[in-house]
Amino acid sequence: MESSIYSYSLFIALPLMLLFGFYFLFGQTPKKAIFENYVRSRRIMGVAMLLLAANYSVHFFFEIRFKNADAAIWMNLSTYFLCYWLFSSALTTLLDRFYITKRRWWTHIGLWILFSILSAIVLLLLPEGVMQTVTLLAMAAWLVGYGLFLSRRLLLAYYRAVRIFQDTHSDDIGLYIKWLSIFTYWAIIFGVGCGLLTFLPDNWIFIWILSSVPFYIYLFHCYQNYLLFYEQVESAMESEISSEAEILCDVQPEKTHEPEIPSYNAEFVGRIGEWIEKDGYLRPGITIKELAEMLHTNRTYLSAYIKTTYNMSFRDWITGLRMEYAKHMLIHNPELTIADISERSGFQSSSHFIRLFKANMNCSPAKWRKAEMK
Repeated sequence: MESSIYSYSLFIALPLMLLFGFYFLFGQTPKKAIFENYVRSRRIMGVAMLLLAANYSVHFFFEIRFKNADAAIWMNLSTYFLCYWLFSSALTTLLDRFYITKRRWWTHIGLWILFSILSAIVLLLLPEGVMQTVTLLAMAAWLVGYGLFLSRRLLLAYYRAVRIFQDTHSDDIGLYIKWLSIFTYWAIIFGVGCGLLTFLPDNWIFIWILSSVPFYIYLFHCYQNYLLFYEQVESAMESEISSEAEILCDVQPEKTHEPEIPSYNAEFVGRIGEWIEKDGYLRPGITIKELAEMLHTNRTYLSAYIKTTYNMSFRDWITGLRMEYAKHMLIHNPELTIADISERSGFQSSSHFIRLFKANMNCSPAKWRKAEMK
């Protein structure tokens, strides 16, 4: 094999793809039933990475790109199309346990077969010329559009889940799934780039190969790190999302001149005030369902009260109460460290508290305390 940046890049990427793919398929995972979606997602991702590894192997061992460029492009396009579906399915099922269905699965497999057949006709049977160029561009546009469609579905599930968590949980559960949105945007750029790079001259193909290395290392790291938080996220989803329609529904209620609930029971408002005075919001992990039960009301009524009275989500409301408590502690308890105050104020961690404090006060808790105590 001729020594080149192209072959060296394949030599670097291929072992990583095989390692990650087999680990996702056969690596140990928790045996709890709640991890079922996580295991399914990892296995689908493992199949996708091994499929890409098979693609890399054909390029590396058989040098198909140098022997038949059109066949190499066809193989790449067909592989990307199927991997778009596998990647998006693996990630979406982490947010939507209802996503993988037989009907959806066979629909996308059918689309892949159709795309592969049409691509083969365009690249391998049509003579070179304007007709082939135009139809090839159409196939490339189909591939990109398909990837964007799947990405939109994933992002819709992500942002819907974040909004549900904000309205129901005091802790920032959405922080644990932020990597999904980061990876999706990165995947859009990377996936479209790969689709374009496959048509570039051979001298530039190594960019496509080498750029995949940090991309998949980040994915592997995120999957491993997500194990630490998955149970908490999935538990929150199971308690709040009972159907796929809830995940796909992104329609905001129409605004009317009359508020949804024009007035609130004085006794109910008093119970909330009493709960705040007793610093009930300091308990970590409190949910709107638990608070509604404590206040002897239902969560819908409580959620409406918070939104109409404070114009914010449940999590933002609890965070605001905790932040005011923390500011009081910073001034009146100078002997306490930032970590102590963070813990006593009910925040998930001191780093999370510092980040929120900076976002609200435009400075760190330590600097704010120093300025206030002068």
